[in-house]
Amino acid sequence: MTAGKLDRRVQFRRASLVDNGFEEVETWADHGAAMYAEKLDLSDGERWRAGEVAAQVTTRFRVRSSAFTRSLTPKDRMVCEGLTYDIAGIKESGTRRTMLEITAAARIDQ
Repeated sequence: MTAGKLDRRVQFRRASLVDNGFEEVETWADHGAAMYAEKLDLSDGERWRAGEVAAQVTTRFRVRSSAFTRSLTPKDRMVCEGLTYDIAGIKESGTRRTMLEITAAARIDQ
């Protein structure tokens, strides 16, 4: 991925358990402030699951490395342009490890 523009706004989300009166359920909420990222769609594809076709896009995002972004894990999610992405991996990128590269996938048929 070449050095590009951080021209997309992304919002990270983190799950927490909330008691709804009957049981504890997982609830997703914004985690940290929205930030700028570079976005590159890697692939889109269809997969068969339980008799239905699901369309998915795999995307790579680059964000500036900071204490906050280094605390992100694949258990978190991110939202960009109305799509919610499940994070598959995070690795250091850029000269002097100034960037983080996040690989994520989103369902595009919902």
